[in-house]
Amino acid sequence: MITTLVQFRLPEPFTPEQARAVFASTAPRYLDMQGLVRKHYLLSEDGRTAGGVYLWQTRADAERIYTEEWRQFIRDKYATEPEVSYFHTPVMVDNQAGRVIDDA
Repeated sequence: MITTLVQFRLPEPFTPEQARAVFASTAPRYLDMQGLVRKHYLLSEDGRTAGGVYLWQTRADAERIYTEEWRQFIRDKYATEPEVSYFHTPVMVDNQAGRVIDDA
């Protein structure tokens, strides 16, 4: 599994309510996306940084989305440039399911 952290500085801070509305408008585009296990939208406490944490089956799945077209979508929607960081995710704790997931 691969986790990506996407972050971008907002030109003007968002309130949690603004973030919820904007994020809800983009969330459907990620439903049934190949290789995407889960996405969490993020907003910093000061409202100046937004982004998401994505859990992917593989790095190739992640790289299929982070294209120039996707970057342009982020620039158009949020007037800022996204930064993407990749992380191996060898072990996960799922408290809702009550289990530890080992990606071995």
